[in-house]
Amino acid sequence: MLDRNNPIVGRKIRFALVGCGRISENHFNSLVEHKENTELIAVCDTVVERAKDMAAKFGAKHIYTSLDDMLHVGGFDVVILTTPSGLHPTQTIKCARAGYHVVTEKPMATRLRDGIDMVKACDDANVRLFVVKQNRLNATIQLLKQAVDQGRFGRIYSVASNVFWTRPQEYYDAASWRGTWEFDGGAFMNQASHYVDMLEYLVGSIESVQAYTATLARNIDTEDSGVIAFKYRNGALGTMNVSMLTYPKNLEGSITIIGEKGTVRIGGVAVNKIEHWEFADKRPEDESILQANYATTSVYGFGHPLYYQNVIETLQGKAEAMTDGREGLHSLEFLIAIYLSARDGKKVSLPLVY
Repeated sequence: MLDRNNPIVGRKIRFALVGCGRISENHFNSLVEHKENTELIAVCDTVVERAKDMAAKFGAKHIYTSLDDMLHVGGFDVVILTTPSGLHPTQTIKCARAGYHVVTEKPMATRLRDGIDMVKACDDANVRLFVVKQNRLNATIQLLKQAVDQGRFGRIYSVASNVFWTRPQEYYDAASWRGTWEFDGGAFMNQASHYVDMLEYLVGSIESVQAYTATLARNIDTEDSGVIAFKYRNGALGTMNVSMLTYPKNLEGSITIIGEKGTVRIGGVAVNKIEHWEFADKRPEDESILQANYATTSVYGFGHPLYYQNVIETLQGKAEAMTDGREGLHSLEFLIAIYLSARDGKKVSLPLVY
């Protein structure tokens, strides 16, 4: 039986993956990049052809169409969940009770109570729960985080984030779970989830939020557009503007921080370009800061392999988890507060009562 307190040493860490859809290749490729420490044992998908394709491409030894069957046979240490978000809670709890560590894609759940139940189940089973927040590890974001932590901004006054992407109707029509409250969530919960997370990760805890959401052009249950205004506990004010209706393609994923002694804007399609970097305390390394810019054709960035490095080192007993289940709950709570505010038409204060 696996135990979070007993590191996996002297052999490769064995993984199984559930859900061979759009994001799964980022996880498969990360395992390949860390092949000296990882082994792909099994893949599972309700569409057997998808499971077979991924197993053949990435060398999985076993193929399943049922999570229960996969857990019964076992032979691995960690289950990766790249399934629709609304399935993460029940699947995580099953994996934990079967004695396996879990890596789950964002968001960890679509309801706060479900997220709390996931953490409790993994605690009770003494296994680890990792929540994927790979964009935190983008080179540009790491530089910004360091500047904040070093106090280079002085007092932070204002934070703004824009996520101007496009998701055509064909995207939602391609899978029946997309754009549903139960399994997906809308533009904030799904597409902009990492940006909601980075707002807290970079600057600190949120005190309150006021939100408006709308479904303006897509035939879906959830929102395709939204705006929020929020206040940090440190007094800074923030805004976020999200749209999945940008014509004709993804335009911008940005974060701007304005402080007493510094201003930084990281833009590009997915926070991949440092567009402004200026501080009162000029440092030699500032001259080369633009070297952190990188080209990207994907909004996912290049953080998944770095994220898996931490997962591997944590399971080997060499590191602490950067984003475990409890850390994942922070951004989930912020997301739920956004939806409550939009639904009820009022400011919502955090933490939520639950």
